[in-house]
Amino acid sequence: MAEDRLNQVPHRRYNILTGEWVLVSPHRTKRPWQGKQEKLPTLDKPSYDKECYLCPGNHRASGQTNPDYKDVFSFANDFSALLPDTPKEVYNEGLLLGKSETGICKVVCFSPDHSLTLPLMEVTAIEKVVSLWQKEYTELGARTDIGHVQIFENKGTIMGCSNPHPHG
Repeated sequence: MAEDRLNQVPHRRYNILTGEWVLVSPHRTKRPWQGKQEKLPTLDKPSYDKECYLCPGNHRASGQTNPDYKDVFSFANDFSALLPDTPKEVYNEGLLLGKSETGICKVVCFSPDHSLTLPLMEVTAIEKVVSLWQKEYTELGARTDIGHVQIFENKGTIMGCSNPHPHG
């Protein structure tokens, strides 16, 4: 793996001290940031935000337009930590051993309502989110090129969430 490519594509790096492989996604530094902005939190967020990349009908950072979704909605992440078409490469120089890594990252918008979070949603709406999680888990987990599926809620600037719309 050429050194300049190492800073552009997802890969694993071998930690010679622990014997573990660590996932590195340098290309994610190019994603737009709508996260922590040091403002006091408001409880009365709008149900639609024209600047939000995840709200129905809005343009995402990739240029694609979200459908006017009325329920839970999923799509391939525009700034995925892993990419499905990363070429297989190895970088081995000095103390650095790295191997390219492929994968798929999806975004699940829990609701078209920008102001909701899981604890504020109706039980029937939460059930739809869980059903979509199950569907994505089953479909991705059945693929031979996928070794692990992780489902999580992406919430809060403190943990690095780049968009306040309810999603995971």
